[in-house]
This record gives sequence, C-alpha cells and structure tokens, in this order.
Amino acid sequence: MRRTLAAILWKDLKIELRTKEAFSASFVFSVLVLVIFNFTLDLSSDEALKLGAGFLWIAFVFAGVLSLNRSFALEKEENCIQGLLLAPIDRGAIYVGKFLANVIFMLVTEIMVLPLFAIFFNVAIVERLWLLLVIFVLGTVGFSAVGTLFSAIAAQTRMREVMLPILLLPVTVPILIASVETTAFALGAQEGASFWFKLLIVYDVIFFTVGLLTFEYVLQE
Repeated sequence: MRRTLAAILWKDLKIELRTKEAFSASFVFSVLVLVIFNFTLDLSSDEALKLGAGFLWIAFVFAGVLSLNRSFALEKEENCIQGLLLAPIDRGAIYVGKFLANVIFMLVTEIMVLPLFAIFFNVAIVERLWLLLVIFVLGTVGFSAVGTLFSAIAAQTRMREVMLPILLLPVTVPILIASVETTAFALGAQEGASFWFKLLIVYDVIFFTVGLLTFEYVLQE
C-alpha cells in the first residue's frame, strides 16, 4: 500500500510541478478574492478580525475547489482511471495518495496567501503564526478528505466543475465554520475556541474514515 500511495502522490506532485496549473489558478483566485473584499468592505470595526478570518477561508475554499476539480480530471480524460481499477492495488492507497496531494496543493496556496492577507487587512500574524498553521492543516485535511471523494464522483459526470461545489460545500459547512472561528481566535478576535478545535479534529477523523471506506465503491460506479 505504501508504494502505491507514494506512486500516486509523486505522480500528482510531478504533474503539478511541471504544469503549475492548479496552483497558479488557486493562488490567483485567492488573491483576487482578498483584493475585492479589501477594497469593497470597511474592516475598521471591532468585528474586523472575525470578518477577515471569514474572507480568508472564502478564498481558501474556492481556490480549493479549483484544485480539487483537477484531482481526477486527467485520469478521466485520458481514461487512465480504468488502468487504476484494473491494477492489483489497494483502492484505499489511491484515495490517500490523492488526498495527500490535495492537502499539499491547498496548504502551499494558503501559506503563500497568508502574508498578503496580513498586508491587505493590516493584521499581525507573527506571534500566533504556529497556531494559524495548525488551524490551516486541520481545516485543509477535513476539506480535502471530503473533496477528494466528491472529486472522484464529480469526475464521472459531464459537468464536474458545477457538480463538485454543489456536492462539497454543504457537507463541509461544519469544517468551514470551525475553521473560521478558530482562525478568528488565532487572530485575537475572540477568546476561547476549544469547542471549535475539537470539532475540527472530530470531523477530520470522521470524513477521512468515511472517504477511505467508501472510495472503492465510488470508483466502481
């Protein structure tokens, strides 16, 4: 399983390093969202930090959807998915490899966008940078766990670009709310966020387990 997982992960990373299509689109879209919110909304109120946390995750989510749309697109277009199904390998390894690749893609985008967010919204992030990174990892893991599964489902439809957000966003609402609340806490907008941290961890475990157990049946349909 480890060799299959590593092969799937390396393949996706190598393709992205060569084309940079998913990262470029995600990064540009994230920056565009932050710029629009920065110039259209007044964030001088006491709720500025909490609103900023929400805007940041809006950028992450839509950038993540763009990245997830490509997760199984190449395999489907070239009919390589049939080769994966016929190969004597664990289907769970395919899921985990794709999942890890999506997590890496999103985290790279998030880390690149964070300094721009701090500049645009005049937010100090150095003191709690480690906490923000932990939150990004927890939120991205849950989002990618569901997104990888639904990306495999949407790839089998004619309108995968439309189907993926329709399937994904309602299910990930708890993770997105928890991510916004914990990010607002890290930025100093509110006190106490232990419940939201616990919720993030619980949902990460649940979504990853469900995705791992159901992925084989999704591929067979």
